[in-house]
Amino acid sequence: MKYFVYVIISKNKQKYLSYVGYTNNLKKRLSKHNASKGAKFTRGRKWILAYSMCYDTKSKAMREEYKLKKNYKLRNKIKSYFNK
Repeated sequence: MKYFVYVIISKNKQKYLSYVGYTNNLKKRLSKHNASKGAKFTRGRKWILAYSMCYDTKSKAMREEYKLKKNYKLRNKIKSYFNK
């Protein structure tokens, strides 16, 4: 089974917010976030997919998700593409 690590972006007034997660069904997970049934932080906002990477195992995906959550430089770089 394939697992995905993803970054979704939402505009909040003047700045962009990002959320990092992992899933085995990217399309379904994004629709849950947009339907306010995802993580509590994502409720009530419109989200778009900004980045995703596929992994062969759940443990690899979880490790990469953890690294990406801590890597604010990369997250800000991803957000900067939407700030233009």
